Amino acid sequence: MNIMDLTLTLTVPQPPAEVFRCLKDVSSWWSKDYEGKSADPGDEFAIHHPGRHYSLQRLTEVIPDKKMVWSVIDSRLDWLRKDQTEWTGTRMIFEISTADGKTFLHFTHEGLRPEKECYDTCRSGWDMVIRDWLYHYITDSTAH
Repeated sequence: MNIMDLTLTLTVPQPPAEVFRCLKDVSSWWSKDYEGKSADPGDEFAIHHPGRHYSLQRLTEVIPDKKMVWSVIDSRLDWLRKDQTEWTGTRMIFEISTADGKTFLHFTHEGLRPEKECYDTCRSGWDMVIRDWLYHYITDSTAH
């Protein structure tokens, strides 16, 4: 992990097991344009917004209630001019910890750094996806 990798942290009152359960339910918080599985090591899933975004993730590390790592094995960001495969080879790392009765979900998109063409737009996108959509999915008790 590099200090320049994109990172975000959520703080929620739900226990780690609930945060982890929500994290595995990708189609409920990231995108309905989802196909595949996202719970166990080796599972693969794709997010595809035709004409905008395609990414295929493989779960490469799963430690229940503590950590999940998705490796991007294929990608195409159609709106980029230079390298539409910038996400390929990056990793999305979700780490769960607790302190003082709170649960922290630390997200790192390893390899997504400021020198990448997509960085600013992806930073805004991840901010919405993680801090808004995922946060509300975890904290909205009526959602599950």
